[in-house]
Amino acid sequence: MIERDAPELPDFSLLKRLARDQLIYLLEQLPGRKDLFIEADLMSPLDRIANVTTLKQHDVDKLYKLYRMVRGCFLYPLTNWFLFPDVVNADKAFGRFRRYKIIFSPQKFYACENLLEEQGIFGDVTTDEWSFYLLPLDDDIISLELPEFFRDYFLEGDQRWVRTAGSALHLLHSVYGPFSKVYGIGRCSKMAYESWREQVEEGEQRALQAEIGNVFLIDRDVDLVTPLCSQVVYEGLVDDIFRIKCGCVEFCPDVTSSDKSIKVMLNSQDKVFNEIRNEHFSQVFGFLSQKARNLQTAYDKRSGMDIKQMKTFVSEELKGLKQEHRLLSLHIGASESMMKKKTKQDFQELLKTEHSLLEGFEIRECISYIEEHINRQVSMVESMRLLCLLSLTENGLLPKDYRSLKAQFLQSYGIEHLLTFSNLKQLGLLVEQQPGETLTVMESRVGKLVNDKTAGKLTDAFSSLAKKSNFRALGRRLNLAGKWPGNCVFSSVLGWEMARKLCF
Repeated sequence: MIERDAPELPDFSLLKRLARDQLIYLLEQLPGRKDLFIEADLMSPLDRIANVTTLKQHDVDKLYKLYRMVRGCFLYPLTNWFLFPDVVNADKAFGRFRRYKIIFSPQKFYACENLLEEQGIFGDVTTDEWSFYLLPLDDDIISLELPEFFRDYFLEGDQRWVRTAGSALHLLHSVYGPFSKVYGIGRCSKMAYESWREQVEEGEQRALQAEIGNVFLIDRDVDLVTPLCSQVVYEGLVDDIFRIKCGCVEFCPDVTSSDKSIKVMLNSQDKVFNEIRNEHFSQVFGFLSQKARNLQTAYDKRSGMDIKQMKTFVSEELKGLKQEHRLLSLHIGASESMMKKKTKQDFQELLKTEHSLLEGFEIRECISYIEEHINRQVSMVESMRLLCLLSLTENGLLPKDYRSLKAQFLQSYGIEHLLTFSNLKQLGLLVEQQPGETLTVMESRVGKLVNDKTAGKLTDAFSSLAKKSNFRALGRRLNLAGKWPGNCVFSSVLGWEMARKLCF
């Protein structure tokens, strides 16, 4: 985490240049004209790092999404790469012999080469890895861009991405100097930390000025409540409705008032977005209206100008005003589209239900609202999110409620979601209360563990009650201590406070 208001931030654009230079080096190892076949999920990150013009300058003839094979190399994340042997074997069967290079991103594992050997094509291809660990999304935001991490680690128990997280820390350490301190909470965070330390000890030490101070590593399952709550700021709602991917969003024709969609990069370079990104949605329309009036005033300055003043205006201000006008139109269109969707889904009632769940009030009314939401088939994802939030805040559902809500959900959205319920139960997101796990009992257990109100005991409490939310019980204990503003924010604050106290 990097503080947004820090006086001086590291130059994260250096990470982008390093990734681009490495990719170009890998491509040039296959001389001559080549085609680049890329898995769809890597298209957006690739576009942020090396655009089409850059690739063409290094003999990339065409870019394809999988699979229209002519000649060239494949750029693969570790998702669909196992289909590649079929392509090579099909070419060999038809007597087409070509040069192939597979570039795995962000890492190449032993299993990759093992499969190529089993399929009999190990000698027909060359392999490498594009160590693309961190993608700068803004001046103060960098991302691993591993959406599969949560499922693989917390559900499947697959620890392969832990090494990737450790390598990302090592990259930051190598480029921006040593960290002052590293704090963490959670088993995954500890393994990532240990992986990073091993890489530091194995590599050569360089004396660099430290540009990053403290690093906090927090497992996602420390706080599962926060991401289940509805977002109410502008950037969050844009992500909910239009989906922000790699810092970009694709606005549909309804927003652009044209017959085609437009991709927009959302970062601090967008002056309109930068001013409203963290504003509550109810305040956004007022700001955009004022911005439109100011923009019109700036345009109106043209009247009464002489030729010299007009020339200066055109050369210095007009281009910026046109760009701001275009962005303002897009964000106004996006706000109108979001307002229509959120009004249709009765957003205020949804927020009221979420607040009641977080505060522990009117739970039966909340369950009735969730049932209505499911039976009206408003949104499958939203219905499941509410069920998980109910389970986490109540330390599991009563058996009769669990069976009833599960049956209604399956009847409304399809029997194929039986697997979804199984996965959510394994994650601890949607579970059935067992005897002896009522809120009163759990609060008593937590009270015994944190009776001296110390952060060390909080850590013991959290680790000893793994796989259970205990949201309400812990919230009440923390509120009694007089240090916490309320249940609705307790889980996030708890994670940060524990991180400060737990140093590897």
